[in-house]
Amino acid sequence: MKLNLEDSWQLLMSDFMKTDNYKQLMTFVEREYKAQVVYPPMDEVYYAFNSTPVDKVKVVILGQDPYHGFGQAHGLCFSVPEGQKHPPSLKNIIKELNNDIGVEISKNGNLSSWAEQGVLMFNATLTVREKMAGSHQKQGWEEFTDELIRRISDKCNNCVFILWGNFAQKKAKLIDERKNLIIKGIHPSPLSAHRGFFGSKPFSQTNEYLISNNIEPIDWSIPVLKEGNKNQKSLF
Repeated sequence: MKLNLEDSWQLLMSDFMKTDNYKQLMTFVEREYKAQVVYPPMDEVYYAFNSTPVDKVKVVILGQDPYHGFGQAHGLCFSVPEGQKHPPSLKNIIKELNNDIGVEISKNGNLSSWAEQGVLMFNATLTVREKMAGSHQKQGWEEFTDELIRRISDKCNNCVFILWGNFAQKKAKLIDERKNLIIKGIHPSPLSAHRGFFGSKPFSQTNEYLISNNIEPIDWSIPVLKEGNKNQKSLF
């Protein structure tokens, strides 16, 4: 099995992708896609990396597991395709965007416009069975994505790593803080968001750091829904 991975990431990870562990992971993933309903669609497993080449990375946002409901996961952590209802964590992220920098609360939960500007958004585990959260954990994805974090940290200068929640914060040990910024925060889940996620201002912090290092800041606004999707039900 060979998933489509953008050339710069292919080059960065080429040695790792030749290891037995990675080959075993690909065998597992291929078997799962053949026998089960798995998300995201196979051609979107590496969507985050295909949208943001290595030399364009300014910000990394790390999630844990893809959404496991129909039509939600599309290869960017926390994001959903246009027209999909907003999962609770995404709803809170958009609320904090509004509180932090005044971005209009959008019914569109597709964050692809961020990826196109250099915001790399990926989960520690890149695939999942339908309606079975965590079902592809401890199969090799974490080893692959941990190595990705290390190599991004090594290769990039003045990159912002946004780590929400205890799981993501454990990845801080993989990041060189001497030349990159780590923003640690409460997870946006409804179970924890009111304990400090709201008011944490991660988006303005990120842009202030980028500007201070003469890097173009991120336009965090989210494009409005296309006309054909405006009748889609939303959680707002």
